Amino acid sequence: SAGPALRSGLAGLKVLLLNVSRAVTRDVLITFSPTEGPRMLNITEKGKAGKIQLPREIFRSLSSQTVRMVVTVLNIQQLGMFEEVNQTGQVLDDTVVGITVGETSISGLQDPVQLTFAHGQLPHGVTPQCVFWDPSKGTAGGWNSSGCVMQLGDKGTVCSCDHLTFFTLLLNPSLDRSTAQALMAVATAGCGVAMTFSIFTIAFCIFLRCRFRSEETLCINLGLHMNLMGSLFLLNLAFLLNSGLSSGTQPGTCKVLGGLTHYCLLCCFTWMALEGCHLYLLFVKVLGTYIHHYLVKLCLVGWGFPTLVVGVAGVIGSYGEYSVQTTDHQLIAHLCWITSKYLLVHYITNCGYFGLIILFNMAVFGVVTQKSCCLQGTGAAQGDRKAWKVALVVVGLFCLLGATWVLAFLTHDTSSVPMLYLFTILNSLQGIFIFIWLVILYYPKTKETTGSLSHIIRHDKTITVSQD
Repeated sequence: SAGPALRSGLAGLKVLLLNVSRAVTRDVLITFSPTEGPRMLNITEKGKAGKIQLPREIFRSLSSQTVRMVVTVLNIQQLGMFEEVNQTGQVLDDTVVGITVGETSISGLQDPVQLTFAHGQLPHGVTPQCVFWDPSKGTAGGWNSSGCVMQLGDKGTVCSCDHLTFFTLLLNPSLDRSTAQALMAVATAGCGVAMTFSIFTIAFCIFLRCRFRSEETLCINLGLHMNLMGSLFLLNLAFLLNSGLSSGTQPGTCKVLGGLTHYCLLCCFTWMALEGCHLYLLFVKVLGTYIHHYLVKLCLVGWGFPTLVVGVAGVIGSYGEYSVQTTDHQLIAHLCWITSKYLLVHYITNCGYFGLIILFNMAVFGVVTQKSCCLQGTGAAQGDRKAWKVALVVVGLFCLLGATWVLAFLTHDTSSVPMLYLFTILNSLQGIFIFIWLVILYYPKTKETTGSLSHIIRHDKTITVSQD
């Protein structure tokens, strides 16, 4: 049985202390509200407040005859507690409920503790999630949903959790069906525009290579840009084919289509990395134009390495039908992609691979920027005042190629609606951006720009030799 209850409260903190016998014959019921805090609940009592149901097995497994149970209701806005870094969801009524029994940590319950968070109709565009405070998450703790199962009702949400700690109901911004369809429409239209400008860019690069074929550095730069634009063209084409043909396709065809889409994405990432490598060699090592069959070797890496990765992923059966759903589990579309069973392949080959690439490219960006600043005080910059401008244009192009994809790390789930819009729009317009950058960089003063780059490289090589 339960002993006398002791209630106390401060501003933003309300506590219920209860002595419970291990011989208790029924579950312990407690009601709580943000204003009144926790109190004992009669089994026949009905109300609109929240409810906690602690299974009697918790107390029967304890060694002592009587155990102290503490239930706390906290207003985290008043107390300034339980604030997660970069939290996107909102805590229901700013209320967190803490439950402790005895002085030991209780977890792995076969009969879970049930918390009912009372609420009316939830606002449009949010999805509830049962969470608890995990001190080990991140640097200062964060919300975690492991071990909790949610059951959404008309007057409240029931959270069934297999451990005791601090709980709340987190209201996450959701991706509804209309928003998802709008995103798909933007992405589809953007792919068509990106493909068009990719063709324009490749044609422009071919024109410049034919006109200035004697400029070896220029031809290598344009060759790199052509391959990058080719990979972007194929990626957009693969997405359009995937979104248009994936529904109702045969399993074998879907695997091939999924592998093709993955291959095009990896090619795009790899050519971004090669752009960074080329900038490093061009501005720091000054070796790019002296490597035998330099562009051919880059092509072997840019188009060959993704083939190996996709081949291994295909052998283990990673590709198949993947369902894209909203946060309330409404089906948006079927895609041929890496299946949910092999999400580790996605995290390693896509997230991990691109993470390493963007870190490398950011390091190159810093080195190239520092190099350009140093050249400002040398004869190279003094002899041609546009050398600094040229360096900024090249580095700006490099930043543009990687910056839009960094937003992928901010769209970790479908609740990041603004980031999803930004990511979709910017990447859809990437082909236009690159075309504009290349026109500014190489036209109409192509010879002057090329001469500036060559002058910087020759000057830097002279300094390096004299230092040796």
